[in-house]
Amino acid sequence: MDLELRHLRIVRTVAETGSVSKAATVLGLAQPALTAQLKRIERALGGALFQRDHTGSRPTPLGEFVLARAQVLLPAVRQLQEEAARLANGGEPGRRYRIGAANGPILGGLVDRLAQAEPDAVITTATSWSTGELATKVMLGRLDYALIGVCGDTRAPGDEAVSWALVAMDPVFVLVSSEHPLAGELEVELGALADEQWAVTPGDGCFGECFAVAAARAGFTPATIYETDVATCVHLVRVGRAVALCQGTFRLSEGLVALPIIGTPLRWRQLLGWHPETPAAEKAAQIVGHAKAAHEDAARQSPAYSNWLDRNHGYGTVP
Repeated sequence: MDLELRHLRIVRTVAETGSVSKAATVLGLAQPALTAQLKRIERALGGALFQRDHTGSRPTPLGEFVLARAQVLLPAVRQLQEEAARLANGGEPGRRYRIGAANGPILGGLVDRLAQAEPDAVITTATSWSTGELATKVMLGRLDYALIGVCGDTRAPGDEAVSWALVAMDPVFVLVSSEHPLAGELEVELGALADEQWAVTPGDGCFGECFAVAAARAGFTPATIYETDVATCVHLVRVGRAVALCQGTFRLSEGLVALPIIGTPLRWRQLLGWHPETPAAEKAAQIVGHAKAAHEDAARQSPAYSNWLDRNHGYGTVP
């Protein structure tokens, strides 16, 4: 049996779903038919692609090898088909960009700059609270680029398979109500907020291990934590029910103040990632440049951050 693209899609789907039964549902096939097809694929490739037990299906070393190649081939073929169809219909084959992002200041500016630079490009975006999910989609060829943030020196997810470029290093500030007793301070000690209630968005932010360590060093354990969406976090801060951590580039609205923390115990690295063995790698340098320009714009639009950068070197957009 000759190996076909549909066979690689089957292998990829089994790996993504973690079981043959779930993959059959996704592919719209009966499980016995998919099982038989998978066995034929394994015979064609010379060995088992998955280890199967009661917990599901996990790739064998041969399976990992095949998946790595599929993650390059399938996106490339899909892009070829789309560009060929566009050309056949009388249009130029504009480049496609699929960009995923976690909550951050860069995505809007990046899309705007990219669209201006390449008017014929097809740009799509996706968001997720999980940086790990975005990295996985890059590895699987479902995204071309991922914009994420990681706290301090934390390793970026999937850094063995994804190339990450540092776009910026930002301080983490504390967001308080303009009526807060500390709102008029130039900077605050983290320990001065020991009795506060905290609001936080879900995801891989600094409210994990980094904040717990910083709070412990400041001599306290955080009190009540409200985990909710951005709008609710902002509302709770504005009415004085909580304080929140925010990136230095956070765009303030009426009733809010962003306070730098003395000693900058929390730092946020803005990263852009891509798979080094896909067509996205060819344009990575240009995309990183657009991302840096977008970050510079965001920093300039934040007076609190701009003033802080004047006093603190080594932060902000990477040259």
